[in-house]
Amino acid sequence: MNEHDEGRAPGGDAGAPDRPGDPEDSEPTRPLAFGRPAEPAPAPSWVPPTSQPPPGRWPAFPPPGTQPMPMSQPRHATPRGRVPGWLWPVVAALALVVGVLGGALGGVAYERIANDRGPGTVSKGLDGVDTVSLPPLSRADGSVEAVAQELLPSTVQISAEYGGQKGGATGSGFVLDRQGHVITNNHVVAEAASDDGPIEIVDQDGNRFDATLVGRSPVYDLAVLYAPEASKLKPASLGSSQALRVGEGVVAFGSPLGLSSTVTAGIVSALHRPVTTGDTANDSSYINAVQTDAAINPGNSGGPLVNLRGQVVGVNSAIATTGGTGEAGNIGVGFAIPIEQVRITADQILRTGEARYPVIGAKVQTVQEDGTGAEISEVLDGTPAEASGLEKGDVVTEVNGERVTDGIALIVAIRAHQPGETLKFTVLRDGQERTVSVTLDSEVG
Repeated sequence: MNEHDEGRAPGGDAGAPDRPGDPEDSEPTRPLAFGRPAEPAPAPSWVPPTSQPPPGRWPAFPPPGTQPMPMSQPRHATPRGRVPGWLWPVVAALALVVGVLGGALGGVAYERIANDRGPGTVSKGLDGVDTVSLPPLSRADGSVEAVAQELLPSTVQISAEYGGQKGGATGSGFVLDRQGHVITNNHVVAEAASDDGPIEIVDQDGNRFDATLVGRSPVYDLAVLYAPEASKLKPASLGSSQALRVGEGVVAFGSPLGLSSTVTAGIVSALHRPVTTGDTANDSSYINAVQTDAAINPGNSGGPLVNLRGQVVGVNSAIATTGGTGEAGNIGVGFAIPIEQVRITADQILRTGEARYPVIGAKVQTVQEDGTGAEISEVLDGTPAEASGLEKGDVVTEVNGERVTDGIALIVAIRAHQPGETLKFTVLRDGQERTVSVTLDSEVG
């Protein structure tokens, strides 16, 4: 039985699922092989579509206790105690110049302090960078062609070290702001981050920029890169996945199979689809996904999913497979991380260089097929779950009035909220329904 720890696990990372001893109990997912055949897996499974194609100085002040030497008074000078009329405009102009200069120098010094957390961090998070939210297109102009013209300049290819090889992993990303920050998937740059390997951003014209990892979140499968030279690239407009409707058109951008600046179109197939990806308990991410039939293939990971007004509504992160051997490809079932989660995680990473996710301090079964709810298999000591009164054997059927069908759905429902929020759990215990309030704790991940 596969379980997932939604709290602080002694001696290990919080939020990591237990590693079952029986391979048959493992999560029915399969990672995308990085240029190597993957092991057979049950159908269907979800995998990350990543591809590996072949190869000023401050003004000086007088020292304490000294004064400038007084100057001799010229003939026809203004009497002592009066200020000449011509002096006021000079003083005002000087004050304005000093104020602007001081503000600029102060801003530089402030940002330097803020950036002590790492290259590319910004003390105010998304509020401290120039993002775009206004839709570039009207509803009447919302053709796939128009969307492509708007978004291609904002879409980039990501080339990252993998297996000791520069550029061994490739994915996609999009320009977040005018400061040179780029959004992509964590799994695209995870190994390069672990090995301190090189990461490059390639724009639509083929220009390559060295990038620094600001921070990443394995839990949400997101990463923020920083390339000062990319500040000249056009930021993508950020929209809302909550405004999407099933059946409306969307466009996916990226570099499938290493083919940069590729555009595919489809519709929103489903919303709020609980999806988990990753081949081990340590790298699983849980997504409250936007499902689309727009073609997504290896190399599309991290690229934007865009509505027909030219706004990013999600980050392409996973595709469904039917199992079997060989590398996964598009079968018309792809998944994107909602842009709302991207905003939250990017803001945290920009501020501190790391992301946090909510936990309750309980383990849940993640392999259930009856759809009746999520069974709590263990409640950890000193956690919000214990404080709320949750017990082993409780079956959670709703979170804030939204139905929960299994353990994965519960994890996704929790992670759609933020640490510090209080959620209402509807649980079944001994055949009786009751409501439990749980205030979310947090962990880094």
